[in-house]
Amino acid sequence: MGTVAMAIDSKLRERFTPARLSIEDESSKHHGHAGWREGGETHFKVEIVSAAFEGHNRVARQRLVYQALKAELDAGLHALALTTLTPAEDRAKA
Repeated sequence: MGTVAMAIDSKLRERFTPARLSIEDESSKHHGHAGWREGGETHFKVEIVSAAFEGHNRVARQRLVYQALKAELDAGLHALALTTLTPAEDRAKA
């Protein structure tokens, strides 16, 4: 796991205490696209399941994640593909 991925993992675990967290660096799929840079760690797919999302709609949940990762976004993290679920929603999709 790279430096940016570790920061994402650490901050999301601290802020949301997730029941499940999956972080995938998809930077290689975006070679040559906007925001891509040598070494990757610019485009991530994140799936997070947390009770902290209860009572929030999808947009509000994503805003919470973006707030938690503001420093990484300001430092060059270009894109996040987010799936934000409550534990009940996660159980229902299984």
